[in-house]
Amino acid sequence: MAYLSDIEIAQCCEMKHINEIAKKLDISDDYIEQYGKYKAKIDYNLLNNSSRENGKLILVTAINPTAAGEGKTTTTIGLADGLSRIGKRVAVALREPSLGPVFGVKGGAAGGGYAQVVPMEDINLHFTGDFHAIGAANNLLAAMLDNHIQQGNSLGIDVKKITWKRCVDMNDRQLRFVVDGLGGRVNGTPREDGFDITVASEIMAVFCLASSITDLKERLSRIVVGYTYDDKPVTAGQLKAVGAMTALLKDALKPNLVQTLEGTPAFVHGGPFANIAHGCNSVIATEMAMKLADYAVTEAGFGADLGAEKFLDIKCRMAGLKPDAVVMVATVRALKLHGGANKTELGNENLSALEKGIPNLLRHVSNIKNVYKLPCVVAVNRFPTDTDAEIDLVIDKCRELGVNVRLSTVWADGGRGGIELAEEVVRLCEGDNDFSFSYENDCSIEEKINAIVKRVYGGDGAVFTSAAKKEVERLTALGYGNMPVCMAKTQYSFSDDPTKLGAPEGFTVTVRNLKVSAGAGFIVALTGDIMTMPGLPKVPAAEKIDVDENGKISGLF
Repeated sequence: MAYLSDIEIAQCCEMKHINEIAKKLDISDDYIEQYGKYKAKIDYNLLNNSSRENGKLILVTAINPTAAGEGKTTTTIGLADGLSRIGKRVAVALREPSLGPVFGVKGGAAGGGYAQVVPMEDINLHFTGDFHAIGAANNLLAAMLDNHIQQGNSLGIDVKKITWKRCVDMNDRQLRFVVDGLGGRVNGTPREDGFDITVASEIMAVFCLASSITDLKERLSRIVVGYTYDDKPVTAGQLKAVGAMTALLKDALKPNLVQTLEGTPAFVHGGPFANIAHGCNSVIATEMAMKLADYAVTEAGFGADLGAEKFLDIKCRMAGLKPDAVVMVATVRALKLHGGANKTELGNENLSALEKGIPNLLRHVSNIKNVYKLPCVVAVNRFPTDTDAEIDLVIDKCRELGVNVRLSTVWADGGRGGIELAEEVVRLCEGDNDFSFSYENDCSIEEKINAIVKRVYGGDGAVFTSAAKKEVERLTALGYGNMPVCMAKTQYSFSDDPTKLGAPEGFTVTVRNLKVSAGAGFIVALTGDIMTMPGLPKVPAAEKIDVDENGKISGLF
């Protein structure tokens, strides 16, 4: 049987005018800024002028990702459509895709099958220009930093201690390490430099955690760009860059409103990666979804050890959010990979590998229920190749441990395939919960990292290199020790070794260094070989993308 591609399904959709979507949430025309017929920005002042009580907050997360795919965004969208089908007032809050993965390995990131947000091509490409604004603000700060040094360096910035990089929203390994400022004094000060991908920029993290324009400016002013000769931090505020940076970001800060294939309102806004940043859409978009709907469905990047941990320990802590329910997405195919199956044979029934891989799912569920004290349901995202015996095994193993399970067929059936999951989520939201964090802020930096490794990853603890120990001492002395921790770790494993699949035990996580993201308000702990500028694969997804003479895009799967 031949299936339509994601982009073909999206292009067949008859979208509703964006004003019609806004009316579903009772958004007045005064707050709508249209970007054509099917996209709009919503003025964040709506949050201050709405008297509605906040709706329920539902987090969708997943097992550790594999090449087989988990369908977290697809499930998030399908769940929202399912809630809409059972008569609930619902809104989705998602991250914007980065151009790097779109043209690299992953391709499009707007859901899949019959559970997508549209216009799919726009969302996956330039959308409303938010990422360009974030990149411009990042690079303005870099330009003003180097200009300050060129024009006399009154702050005494040590060029060997500059921590701020330029950025571009593209996978471009050639830019990871560069030497710039060449060509004589008139062309700047020669120094080692580098680029991050835009989603790894601290501006992205600041943008997504800011609750208002005022909060945005305060966070931008605290960004540390480097250190002086006597080791004092230098901030964007000291460089007098904050006003101009905010001017570039003021329109981007307004959440983007689009729709699902079934016409459910969706806010798509911000997009930090979860393996190098905090992996959640903007606080403003989440709060707007909660304010305007009775059920707000959002997701966190990669597996629950990264995205969900950061959503709960960083975003919820900073924004004062309390989730009402968590959905844990898993697929038979991915669990078989975690159990040692060959990736070329995932279409074949393999109950042995599946059973060996299920502990990965169960550890994630245990963390949500026992560490964060939140109600949880497993959504088994069914693929056409999954056998009934495999589905039954996952359901039986989960139910043996008292774990709620629902089958999801939203990829093939849209919202209709998410009705059972939606009904269970509504039931979970009816009760109260004892939501708690995995650590408290008054712990030391080392204690926070060890808490995450032991309580969330299931490891024996963290090992700190000499450089990391020195940085812990310095950051603590500078007054940054009370910030939450953002772990930069491989997404493929609970450990810092991407080859340790399933639910490994008896491991430690090596912290090789730390850095402060003072504007975002967290400490980044660097582990493994995580890079802030990805590279393109041998065969980039970009090679398959094309446009015909009528402007119709193809190959953007």
